[in-house]
Amino acid sequence: MTPSAAAGLAVKLVIAVPVVAGLAGVTVPAFGYLPAIGADSVDLAAFAAFAGRPGMAHSAALSAGTALVATLVSLGAAALILAASYGTRAMAVTDRLLAPLLSVPHAAAALGFTLLFAPSGLVLRLLSPWATGLTAPPDIALVKDPWGIAMTAALVMKETPFLVLMGLAALAQTEPRQRVQLARSLGYGRMAAFLHGVWPLVYRQIKLPVLAVLAFSVSVVDVAMILGPTRPAPLAVRILNELTAPDVSAWLVGSAGAVLLLALMLALVLVWTALERLAGRGLAALRASGRRARHDGAVRLAALAFASALTATMTLAVAGLAVQSVAGYWPFPDVAPTNMGLAVWQSRMGDHLATLGTTLAVALGATAIALPLAVTLLASGVTVGGIIYLPLIVPQVAFLFGLAILTIAAGLTAGPVLVTLSHALFTLPYALIALSGPWRALDARYEMAARSFGVPRWRRFVTVRLALLTRPLCVAAALGMAVSVALYVPTRIIGGGRVATVTTEAVAAATGGDRRLVAMLALIQLALPFVAFAVARGVPAFLFRHRRAMQGRV
Repeated sequence: MTPSAAAGLAVKLVIAVPVVAGLAGVTVPAFGYLPAIGADSVDLAAFAAFAGRPGMAHSAALSAGTALVATLVSLGAAALILAASYGTRAMAVTDRLLAPLLSVPHAAAALGFTLLFAPSGLVLRLLSPWATGLTAPPDIALVKDPWGIAMTAALVMKETPFLVLMGLAALAQTEPRQRVQLARSLGYGRMAAFLHGVWPLVYRQIKLPVLAVLAFSVSVVDVAMILGPTRPAPLAVRILNELTAPDVSAWLVGSAGAVLLLALMLALVLVWTALERLAGRGLAALRASGRRARHDGAVRLAALAFASALTATMTLAVAGLAVQSVAGYWPFPDVAPTNMGLAVWQSRMGDHLATLGTTLAVALGATAIALPLAVTLLASGVTVGGIIYLPLIVPQVAFLFGLAILTIAAGLTAGPVLVTLSHALFTLPYALIALSGPWRALDARYEMAARSFGVPRWRRFVTVRLALLTRPLCVAAALGMAVSVALYVPTRIIGGGRVATVTTEAVAAATGGDRRLVAMLALIQLALPFVAFAVARGVPAFLFRHRRAMQGRV
C-alpha cells in the first residue's frame, strides 16, 4: 500500500471510527451499565423507563411522520424543479440561488419562519383585516402545532435546495442531454423525458444524501424546539433533555432513547426502500401505458412557482428578522412597527461578543481540520464511497452522547477543543461533497504538462491542481463554516453545556419572550455564513485578478 493510499484510508477511519465508537458508547449505558455513575448491572430497565414516559409513542410517531413527509415532499419538489428547469435559463438561475439558500442555518430559517407564520406574524398582518377580518391575533397554533406541520414545512424549505444541489451535481454523470433528446424523439414531453430518462439515474446517485435528509429530519432538535409541538415534543428533543439532565440516572434512560431512535431510523429506511420499489413500479407502469405527457406547461409552471415560493419565503423570513430586530411598538395588524431603533443591538450585542468569538473560533478550527483531510482523501486516489455520509445518516443524538461518555472516560474536559473536533466530523463530509465533483472534473493534462517541464510532484500538486481548484476549495471552506455555525446538538452534548455558540443562544432565546433579541441572534447566525460565502467568492477573484486565463475558473 502506498503512503497516499494509507493516508486516504486513515481519513476514512477518521470519519467512521467516532461514529462507531459513539454508537458503542451509547448502547452500553442503554442496557444499564455505566460504572461512572454506579450503574453496573445489565438489564432493560432504562428501555422500560423510557417507554413508560407519558406520550412517548406519540413523540415517536410525530418524529417518524414529519421526517417521512418532509423527505418525500423535498425529494419530489427537487425532482420536479430539476425536470422543469433543465435545458432552460431557469437552471442557471436555480444554480445561482442555491448558495444563499443553503447558507441559511436551520435555526435561523426556523426563527424567520416563526416570524412569518405565527398568529401575529407578517403573513397574517399582510392579510388583516381586509381579507381575514382579524383585528387581533387568532388563538390558533399556526406554529408549534400538534401535528408538526410548521416543522415539516420549515424542513422542506431547507432540504429542497440541498437535494436540488445534489441532483445538479449528479446530472453531469448521467449524460442528460442525450437521454432527454432520445425520450423527446419518442414523443415524451419535456418534463416526462427528464423524469423517465434521467431522474432514475440521478436518484441512484443521490440516494445517500436523501437518507441523510431523512436521518436529519427524524433527529432534528433545533428546528423542533422552535417550531415543533411541546405536548409531547418530538422524540429527539425528549432524548436530548434526558441526556443533558442534571440527574445522571436520566442518562441511562436517554441512552435507551438514543438506541430506540436509531432503531426508528432503520425502520424508516426500510419504509423508504419499500416506497422506492412502489415508485419504480409506478414509473414502469406509466411508461408501459404509452402516455407521453406532452402538455406539461401547467406542471412546469407549478414546479417553478414552488421554487420561487421557497426563495420568496426565505427572503421574507430574513427581512422579517431584520425588521423585528429593530422594531419598537408593533401592534397587530400593523404591517410595520410604529417606531424602530437599535436599542437591542446597542444594549445586548456586547453580551454576545464572547459567544460570537467562540462560534467563529470553533467554525474556523473545524474547517481548518476538515478541509486538509478532504484534500488528503481525494488526492490519495482511494474511492471516497458512501462512508463519508455516515455522520449524516446516523442520527446525531444516537452516537454523540456515546462519544461524550468516552471522552469523560478518557479524562478529557468538555470545552471548545472537543466541540471543534466534533464539528469537524460533520464539516468533513460536506467539504468532500463540495470538492469531489470539481476534483474529478479537473483535466489531468494540466499536471502532465507541468510534469513534462520537470516540476516535482508536490509542487505540481500545489501550484497546478490546488491553484486551479482555488474556487472549489474556497466554496468548500465556506460551506464548512456554514455547517459548523449551524450545528446545535454536537455543541450541546459534546460541550457539556459549557460552550455557548450563536446557535445555542438563539435556540435558547427562542423560548423566551424577547423577539428582538431572538431576531438579533438569528441575524448574527445568518451573517456568518453569508460573509464566508462572500469571502469565498472574492478571494479567488482577487488572487487571479491579473491572470485572465484563470478568470473563467474563479
